[in-house]
Amino acid sequence: MSDNISVSIFMGSKSDLPVVQAASDTLNEFNIPHRMYILSAHRTPEEVVKRVKESEAKGAKVFIAAAGMAAHLAGAIAAQTKKPVLGIPLGGGDLDGMDSLLATVQMPKGVPVATFAIGKSGAINAAICAAQIIGTSDEAMAKKLDEYKLKMHADVLEANDSIQ
Repeated sequence: MSDNISVSIFMGSKSDLPVVQAASDTLNEFNIPHRMYILSAHRTPEEVVKRVKESEAKGAKVFIAAAGMAAHLAGAIAAQTKKPVLGIPLGGGDLDGMDSLLATVQMPKGVPVATFAIGKSGAINAAICAAQIIGTSDEAMAKKLDEYKLKMHADVLEANDSIQ
């Protein structure tokens, strides 16, 4: 694996990996170099700070953070960087992800976290948003995004044609 990365993905627990893997797979579709970490805002806060700083030194332009329940991981990362932080709330717990959605979206002013849908759809959209952020200054990435959107368009039309 290359030392240079464009996106760092953090998740709070190994049990989050099946959902977060969708973000990694989507970044792979766009050939975006990234690294994943399992670290907790509550159990390993010093390690979170260390890995954020290391990620920036390796060129990370965007951070993705996935967590459930109290979901403080995205905010903990946002407090340590000026780079965009994209939050993926995860399901589970007594409130089935509503708690993590509210915790991720309700950041104090000055510490923004862009928040996506609960679960796998949110993970995929966070990765696409990371590609869009990178695409603002990378013409090759912008072209890949155009191709991605055209494929989605063609797939819907093909599905429509299949039922006519």
